[in-house]
Amino acid sequence: MDKTILDHTSRKLIGLLQTDFPLSREPYSELGTKLGINHEEVIQYIKLLRKRKIVRQISPVFDARKLGYQPTLLAMRVTGDALERMEQLIIAHPGVSHAYERDHYFNLWFTLAAHPGTDLERALEQLTSSFGVEARIALPAVKIYKIGACFTMDDGHKKAGTTVQTDSALTGKARLSQADRAIINELQQDLPPTRTPFSAMAARLGMTENHFLAGCRSLKKRGIMRRYGAAVNHRNAGYKANAMTCWVAPKDKVDAAGGKLASLPQVSHCYERKTNPLWNYNLFAMIHGRAREACREIVRTVSAETGLSDYVILFSTREIKKTRVKYQV
Repeated sequence: MDKTILDHTSRKLIGLLQTDFPLSREPYSELGTKLGINHEEVIQYIKLLRKRKIVRQISPVFDARKLGYQPTLLAMRVTGDALERMEQLIIAHPGVSHAYERDHYFNLWFTLAAHPGTDLERALEQLTSSFGVEARIALPAVKIYKIGACFTMDDGHKKAGTTVQTDSALTGKARLSQADRAIINELQQDLPPTRTPFSAMAARLGMTENHFLAGCRSLKKRGIMRRYGAAVNHRNAGYKANAMTCWVAPKDKVDAAGGKLASLPQVSHCYERKTNPLWNYNLFAMIHGRAREACREIVRTVSAETGLSDYVILFSTREIKKTRVKYQV
């Protein structure tokens, strides 16, 4: 999608929808105040962005671990008819959020959030055993340096990625009240285009709107909800290149390199992950650019500044699935 067909208001709104969506009674009115338009115009702009497949959905992003789920990154070597069958399984699987085909021997990469109490290794075996998977590796995160993305439609220094979270260890399951659980289960839907879009959700739970929204804000403050806002199709927002780059980072360099990557607006996600006999790269970063060469230039610069020379760049060649997992708690 050529950004020139969108006016200034549309481009500014895309940023606000991702990073500054208000958890309030009339969120579209609040957004309109920032844009100098009314709530009806905001809704019409959002409908246009959805029609052009730039905005996918407006909904919460939860921390899977705090809800008791086990998230991991999986890489597989799948070819021929088995690839098509595996893709259909991935598309239908409720625990898979992102899936891409990439230009590497391990050609299929996806994230899986396993339900609480699940034996992860057994689940992976069941998932892949009958599909002709030639090789498989699981690469769970051991440290998060950055998670979150903001794809703007404007040129300048800010291009993608705004939310930084550094953990010495990944967080465990949070304590959830009965009200927390009810709100989490209800909130995970695409926000309707009405003046008071949260009112029906609150009514279904038998809560006042103020009580419901206070609960939402509490979940966000406690880090159980990472953020609330729009999921954007990065390709249609102009970011045609998606490079998952992996480095071999020694223990004495991984934190510095992870921090460097997390500081870059073009990096949306950055993790230290467990290695595998088939995969010795431990530092992962998702780099977005308007062209592949822009991503390669970032990789070269980071590698030169950190002294990490052993790396691999995996560009996505096809998006298979991208959605937000609906967690049941």
